[in-house]
Amino acid sequence: MTASNRRHHWLALALVASTTGFTGGFAGLASAQLAKPGTAPAKGPDAPKPSDQPQSNDPRSDAPIVPDAEFDSALPPLSGDLNAPLEAMAPLPAPTTQAPAQTRAQAPATPATATTPATTLAGDVLPPTGPSDPQLAQPLTPLSSFDTTPLQTAADIKDKDAPEIRYETATKGLDKAGDGLEGEYKALSALAEGKGKAANATQVAARAREDEALAVRLLKSLGYYDATAISTIETIPDADKTKPARLKATVSAQPGRLYSLSSITVKADATTPPDLVRTQLPLKVGDPIEAARIQGAEANVSLTLPQQGYPFVKIGERDILLDDQTPTGAYTLPVDTGPRSSFGQLRTEGDPVFNLEHLNLFPRFKSGELYDNRMTDDLRDALVATSLFSTVSVEPVRTGTINPDGTEQVDLLVRQSEGKPRSLGGNVGFSTGQGFRAEGTWQHRNLFPYEGALIASVIAGTQEQGLAGTFRRANAGKRDKTFSLTAGANHSNYDAYDAFTTSVGVRWSYDSTPIWQKPLTYYYGGELVGTNESVYDFTQGKDVRRTYGIVALPGQVKFDRSDSLLNPTKGYRLTLNLSPETSVQGSVKPYVRTMIEGTFYYPVSSSIVIAGRAKAGSIQGVDRDDLAPSRRYYGGGGGSVRGYGYQRLGPFDPNGNPVGGRSLNEFALEARYRFGDYGIVPFIDAGNSYESSTPNLSSLRYGAGIGGRFYTSFGPMRFDVATPLNPRKGDGKVALYISIGQAF
Repeated sequence: MTASNRRHHWLALALVASTTGFTGGFAGLASAQLAKPGTAPAKGPDAPKPSDQPQSNDPRSDAPIVPDAEFDSALPPLSGDLNAPLEAMAPLPAPTTQAPAQTRAQAPATPATATTPATTLAGDVLPPTGPSDPQLAQPLTPLSSFDTTPLQTAADIKDKDAPEIRYETATKGLDKAGDGLEGEYKALSALAEGKGKAANATQVAARAREDEALAVRLLKSLGYYDATAISTIETIPDADKTKPARLKATVSAQPGRLYSLSSITVKADATTPPDLVRTQLPLKVGDPIEAARIQGAEANVSLTLPQQGYPFVKIGERDILLDDQTPTGAYTLPVDTGPRSSFGQLRTEGDPVFNLEHLNLFPRFKSGELYDNRMTDDLRDALVATSLFSTVSVEPVRTGTINPDGTEQVDLLVRQSEGKPRSLGGNVGFSTGQGFRAEGTWQHRNLFPYEGALIASVIAGTQEQGLAGTFRRANAGKRDKTFSLTAGANHSNYDAYDAFTTSVGVRWSYDSTPIWQKPLTYYYGGELVGTNESVYDFTQGKDVRRTYGIVALPGQVKFDRSDSLLNPTKGYRLTLNLSPETSVQGSVKPYVRTMIEGTFYYPVSSSIVIAGRAKAGSIQGVDRDDLAPSRRYYGGGGGSVRGYGYQRLGPFDPNGNPVGGRSLNEFALEARYRFGDYGIVPFIDAGNSYESSTPNLSSLRYGAGIGGRFYTSFGPMRFDVATPLNPRKGDGKVALYISIGQAF
């Protein structure tokens, strides 16, 4: 504490003491300070002696009231510890009700003048204040009589009641830094967010200042580190004098110089191959110091190094040293690559949904292979596709074990959290000729661990009813291999036939899932069918019922290069079906059913997709009339040639009912226009079925129409209305189709 600071401290204490009743030297000092210049000194026995006055030749002298030496000696010793507790203060003397006579006698007399304030010593009685105000004697108003309604605040005022001004906005200089910057600025602008309305001019100015800072930030993100921006507010009078004037807020920016990289330095341990980090950092000297470019380059390092044996890579804090003379920046990036690693074993913790034996069916890598996080992601995706987990994660864990090739063995820890194994599903649809049809399913996906599911389904419709049960084992002995066993009973009553059918089938398949879409899928299996059906006998000229026993070995191969299972927008698909069969109806008659179908999807723009389909089928080795009607080919319906009733394309019997054929061809073309969650789809279809085993193009039937789409999280809802372009006698004029999913 300096002498000056101490002196100020002493004066502060003096003021405190004078307010607590001290009337000695401090009171005299206060009185002397209150006396005005020119006032005569007091005379008489109470007048102060000359020796009591301060000695000074110059009334303006700055000599201290108390010498520093005397002041310092009066101070208590101070501790050098700043954290020590404060010393206790000595108690002040209690105020007295009446000053001592000696003190009263020594107090200087002050003339009672109009300009001298009256002072009252302790114990004196204050003079009366005059007549009291009668209002002060009145009782207080009861609290219950007050209006307690809260005052209306600015937040309570409705928008329509609040004062409002209009303003316009403009920007200058941002186009000098690039074409896309102005659009990004407008998307984040506070002025633009206000939509040209504000409560007052101050609010407009505040928004403009926010946009100044925004413009500078955006320019710096592109490498313009000298950027500046300023806003101006001006008044624009309205042509209509009765309307208030508008404001115009202009934000003007000066990008300044563009800074570029003068050097690129990567601080990392040695890698295999050498300079792996630098080669995966796509930056070069001379590149602008653009935030998005640099962040993208660093993200590329984080992404690619785990694909090349470094699962624990960590990107450090970058450093860019700017030189405003050049203008350039020296870029330095520290990278902790961690150890070069190879795959070890699987571990697991959490709910025991799968044991280690079943988990080891999923990896597509072998122990000892160089680590690649794409294989780790693939393992996680395969586990998610089982739909048996509420959450599942796969992460690498260091073991400290060094392999002969110098890599560290890394295990994969699978954390399992069991999900709900049961689910309900269903779909509903309607189409002309097929009527109303609803199907519901119940399944338990892990009733027979591991991944042994039981599925029950029921079909209820105006022209079809059925029950079926399926046992399905997913990942049966090998990843993505599925085994299923199905049994069911069905009744179908259509114009083409009326059939009661029971069937048992077994199938091995390699399938896609909504999460894991595979480019190549297939299935093969066997099927036993017993069916009693109505059929028109051309030799007898009437409908008869016949019972057929059918043994089939169906198979399918599918190439899928589309981008979605439920709503593809680009790519193509090619499907081939082959089913050697034998029909037993008095005698054994073997034959082969074949079908090939191709679809393509071409995006014209982000909202329009052109989709096309071609399909052809043939049955070889048997006459049409020896086939069960349910095994023949028919055309027409929502999944065939729209505009015609279900199964009503092809040959007819004399009663006007379709009898089906041994071959089929179909074509379709759609323009799928989507806007938001809705879409419009104009389309044209063509096709027919034929009695011969080879399809032809001589008697195609055409249908055209328009459809609506409502896109949901599980696929599009389809509403199609179509009409036949070259109808036959008996064909309807309009056909309606409602279902889930695209037509193809």
